[in-house]
Amino acid sequence: MPREDSLTLPSGTKIPDHIVIIPDGDRRWARARGLTPQEGHRAGIKNMVKLTRAVRQWGIHTVTAWGLSTENWLERPQKESDFLMKAITHQLRVHLREAKEDGVRIVHLGRKDRLPRFVLDEVAKAEEETRNNKKHILNLALDYGGQDELVRAIQKIIHDGVRADAVDIKLIDNYMDTAGQPYPYPDLMIRTSGEQRTSGLLLWQSHYAETYWEADHFPDFGPDKLRNAILDYSRRRRRFGGNDVEEHLKFRPEVSAKLEFNWWRLRKIPENTSFVDYSIQHLKEQFGLSKELAKEAAILMTQAVLKGEQEKWEQTKRPLKKFYKLIKEEVKLAFEPSLATSLEVKLWQDLSGKEDVKEAADIEETARQYYAEVYRISLFQAAKLAHLRVLANIERNLAERGMGEYHWDRAEDYLQKFYSALKERVA
Repeated sequence: MPREDSLTLPSGTKIPDHIVIIPDGDRRWARARGLTPQEGHRAGIKNMVKLTRAVRQWGIHTVTAWGLSTENWLERPQKESDFLMKAITHQLRVHLREAKEDGVRIVHLGRKDRLPRFVLDEVAKAEEETRNNKKHILNLALDYGGQDELVRAIQKIIHDGVRADAVDIKLIDNYMDTAGQPYPYPDLMIRTSGEQRTSGLLLWQSHYAETYWEADHFPDFGPDKLRNAILDYSRRRRRFGGNDVEEHLKFRPEVSAKLEFNWWRLRKIPENTSFVDYSIQHLKEQFGLSKELAKEAAILMTQAVLKGEQEKWEQTKRPLKKFYKLIKEEVKLAFEPSLATSLEVKLWQDLSGKEDVKEAADIEETARQYYAEVYRISLFQAAKLAHLRVLANIERNLAERGMGEYHWDRAEDYLQKFYSALKERVA
């Protein structure tokens, strides 16, 4: 696994200002390894420190980490709760010096009337000593619940005698636990361990937050996987209820499908002029390129395809990377050419010779990453595209091996469905 201090984000990545981490699965991680719940929590706390360091390195301003909800810490066995309290305060004490050096302001979100005194004292000390730091914020949610935060805010509004007609969104913001922060509204909420709910964390503030569900338990969700979550977020189009401000690809699905299908029927003819001609037409249609740029791109793509046919994969990458640089500069998509090249070559390698859908599960994951990267959509949105593309290629492989002309018909049908699904995602 790469070290957290060696991980970087590709140029052009849209960095969220505020991410929320719901660290689920410490106890399940421990049980699966024959360990105690305390050992699971210890691994989770250690991992959270790594993640907050990585986040600061990437330039993310605010991180909210949920340590204890208003419900679960009271319902846990006393021994486990006591361990959690001591472990969190110990780590807070150890981390305080680093936070001050890195310009991190530590803020407690949650109730301040039920936690043990030694916890409240440690939290108050960290808040006070980092109060003037402005470079980053670490929100530590302890004895926190989203509904409880709203109730406390309303109680304070009533206590302050605010008139009903003076209550608006801005005023309520000023009574929430995140009051006064530059980025109180989270951009991205991440939950681990396969759970797909936010459980009310930042209930008021998260109305437009993107969500990311991670299958692995929290101790296994290292900086490399957090990086994947941020890249997935970066590909998403956030409309906030309005129109998409990003440039649309205006291809016609039926035309793109037909042109690529013709590529496939001609692909056994090396260096054939018709192949290049079809490439030019396809790239003009797919990416809206001018005739001159489409010709340049087609030559590069043809060189890559021919090297791929010969299974000279490293040689395949050189013209393909140039192709993607050209596409990126012209279409202004924010993908990383090197990553797109590596994913497409891997996809070509993996699909070569495959004739059974059962063999294709791992290939779909590569295809999912590839389409998410190139077309700037989420991994979830790319899943259907990946499935249809793999099915189309399997039918093509069967047709090329003489297994029946009807496989060409199926390949064309899947290709048509693929481009229709792509259009729905990027239109």
